[in-house]
Amino acid sequence: MITYTAKYLKIESGYMGQLVEWPEVLTEGADLDECRAMLRDALQEMFTAYVQLGKEIPLGNALIEQLPIEMKHVGQTA
Repeated sequence: MITYTAKYLKIESGYMGQLVEWPEVLTEGADLDECRAMLRDALQEMFTAYVQLGKEIPLGNALIEQLPIEMKHVGQTA
């Protein structure tokens, strides 16, 4: 089993979902649940297409870490 990391972004029409390790797998949904379901479907379709074409499947299992930054320092030069 391979695990992929999904990231979701709130957009005007709902949510956009994309896989971190496989950025070509990208979709949108009206709400988070729909976007999640569509992203799973898009991953399955892309996986199947890559296998049929003999293309290398991107590795999953990325480690994701959030790095906080204080906003008062953003854009300032040293």
